[in-house]
This record gives sequence, structure tokens and C-alpha cells, in this order.
Amino acid sequence: MKHFQVDFEEKRIVLFKENTADELSKYNSDLKVLILLDDERVVWDSLSILEYISEQYLENRGWPADEKARSIARSVSSEMHSSYSNVRNELPMNCRMRYENIGLSQDAEREIERIKELWRKCRSEHGRKGEWLFGEYSIADAMFAPIVLRFDGYNIPLGDVEENYVKSVLMHSAIIEWVEAGKLETEVIEADVIQA
Repeated sequence: MKHFQVDFEEKRIVLFKENTADELSKYNSDLKVLILLDDERVVWDSLSILEYISEQYLENRGWPADEKARSIARSVSSEMHSSYSNVRNELPMNCRMRYENIGLSQDAEREIERIKELWRKCRSEHGRKGEWLFGEYSIADAMFAPIVLRFDGYNIPLGDVEENYVKSVLMHSAIIEWVEAGKLETEVIEADVIQA
């Protein structure tokens, strides 16, 4: 929404607190975030929200214009949405910490290689006209932003294509703002703290 300058107001709900369930229960999201309220409409789930924003506010410019690129963008976004549980579990999101030489399972290593393979495919087949996975910024880039932050924070080894993509994401003004806001948070989710 920030990339495409769609105005919105953000409400931060602290997770894993006594009142979290009460705060989230009214949105029918099964106590999950993100949630978008748009007039009387409630949309939950990150990919659903991005699809909704693209349809309602961007004349579907959230996806690549080219039909083949669009089908790949939808596939990689859905894969990101439903997969990589080992990466998520073994590399918890933490903007306040940096890690070196984290030991990863073979399953997490395989998922990392899959992500890098997808990025190379998207960039080589559809991304030559810009710095993003499909040239111009798309929903796919928004979906992979949390993975980019993990790869950066845990110093995951990258090839040139992936490293350049990570740099582009990290230099995006919305990502810089997101990371800085994360650093200001004081809550700690103990289950997600890695002892290095």
C-alpha cells in the first residue's frame, strides 16, 4: 500500500498478550494478522489483502501486466504464502538482531535453495526491465519481503542475482520504515529468540 501510495491508517496489536484474542476476535480472522478494514469490508490474510488492494485501488496493477509473468507471480506468491515452514521456524523474524553462521536443518537449506532458484527464474525470465522480481514492483515482492529480511538478518549466503534483489528490497523506503519501527518495539517473543 505504501509503494503504490494507497492511504491507510495502521493499528498495531501486540501479539501474545492477555488482550490479544479479544482485540482480534471481532475480525473473524481466527486470531491471525494482518487484517484490513475497508468501510464495512473485513479482509484477512496477507495474500487476500494484497489481491483486494490490487483489485479495489490499483486497477489490478499489483500483478505484472504480462499474462505469463502474472501466472508465475501468482504461483510464487502463493508458494511463499503456503510454504517454507522450516525457514519460518528456524529463522524467526527479528529486525533487532543480526546472526552469523546459524546451523540450519537440511529441510531449511532446501527451502532456501528453492527460494533463491525462484528469484533467479523470475529475474531472468521477467525482471530485466527493473530491479524487482518481475521488473516492476508487484505483489510477489511484497510477499517475499519477510524472507528478504530473514536472509539479511541471518546472513544467508547469496549469489549475485539474489544479493542484488535483497539490496533492492532493503533500500525500499517502506521496508526501511518497517525495520525501524520493528527496532523500536519492546516486546520479546521468547519462543522466537535464537541463542547464538
